[in-house]
Amino acid sequence: MANEEQLSILRQGVDAWNKWRAKNGTIRIDLSKADLQRANLVGAHLLKADLSEAHLQGAKLIMADLRQADITKANLANADLRGANLLFADLTEANLSKANLVRSKLMDTILSKAIMTKVNLKHANLTHAHLSDADLRSANLNRACLREASVSYADFTGADLREAYFEDAKLWGTNLTDAVLTGADFTGADLTQANLTRANLSNVDFTRANFHYANMEDANLTKTNLNQATFVETWVDKARISGSSVYGISVWNLNGEFGEQKDLIISPEDELVITVDNVEVAQFIYLILNNKKVRDVINTLTSKTVLILGRFAIPERKAILDALRNKLREYDLLPIVFDFDRPTDKDFTETIKTLAGISYFVIADVTNPKSSPLELQATVPDYQIPFVPIIQEGESPFAMMVDLQKKYPWVLPTRSYDSIETLMSALKSGIIDPAVEMRNKLRLIKAQEQVTESLRDYVDKTL
Repeated sequence: MANEEQLSILRQGVDAWNKWRAKNGTIRIDLSKADLQRANLVGAHLLKADLSEAHLQGAKLIMADLRQADITKANLANADLRGANLLFADLTEANLSKANLVRSKLMDTILSKAIMTKVNLKHANLTHAHLSDADLRSANLNRACLREASVSYADFTGADLREAYFEDAKLWGTNLTDAVLTGADFTGADLTQANLTRANLSNVDFTRANFHYANMEDANLTKTNLNQATFVETWVDKARISGSSVYGISVWNLNGEFGEQKDLIISPEDELVITVDNVEVAQFIYLILNNKKVRDVINTLTSKTVLILGRFAIPERKAILDALRNKLREYDLLPIVFDFDRPTDKDFTETIKTLAGISYFVIADVTNPKSSPLELQATVPDYQIPFVPIIQEGESPFAMMVDLQKKYPWVLPTRSYDSIETLMSALKSGIIDPAVEMRNKLRLIKAQEQVTESLRDYVDKTL
């Protein structure tokens, strides 16, 4: 029980308490089970104080010195602990629901099994803190520092962890369902068996993080950083995700890759287990297996898509492009346009190769080509699909085009046109039909059985 004399001094106000505390620094402070609800304790010196099971609901503990204090099982619901110093304090099983701990210092604090629902820990320093089994549902830990903290089996469901710092933290079995982790740093963190269902992990740094057997169903990994440039490209320095459930995961523009990613489960719990060994392939395979529309789209791409390459920025060229696209649609074809005039800082080649690889045939308008010769030279040799060059009359094809047509039979002779009307009138007979014919020829060549000759037929019988 609380020491009544000490409790009486504390109730006289913080100034009186701090003066008494300065003169009696060696006396043990016992405020256990004290009723201090809504008390004004702003800046109070409570170093090493025993506040176990104390009633501190709604108390003002702004900038209070609670270093090494025993606050086990205390009720701090709605308490204001902004800027409070809780270094090495023991808050095991304390109730901190809706407490305000903005910029509070909690380094090496023990918060095991603490109830901290909707607590405000924005900018708080929780370095080395022990938060095992803590209830932090819907807590605000925006920009909080939890470096090397032990957070195993804590519940962060729906918590705001944006830009929080979890370097080398232990998060075994931690529940991060629906948590917002945008911009957080989990470098070297151990998330073994953690639950990241529906967590927003966009722009999160998971360099060297361990995801073994974690649940990442429906998680958002858009622009997630898995391998910072300052680390050597070895499996040790990359995040690991083996054995995790990745059903419904969203993976876009990953920076780096998982160093170990095998046996990833792409099926929900109530279905037969299907595993793959690449997280980016996982979402694609699942879509193909479970979405007939996706399968139909893939079939449509390879049987109807026509890639149009050219320069279409000026109005006259734009009119030709629009007419070409509309006419192709009349023949039940799907035009995809790559305009060389669009500003970009990326290399064109890989983009064009990808688009060409899923196309039925390619129409390359080489009027005023500039960069297109280099792109065609890099693309044509790798893809045996029809390429139909077209050019406006009065211009000459670039010299490299002649070489491509001589070397690769799937590059058809260049077609010239003097007007949009001519191009539209001759589109089917002069471009589409020859391209389809070449496509069928290439398919027959690929389907032909290879002829194997026996060397016995060449043995010199006279020997």
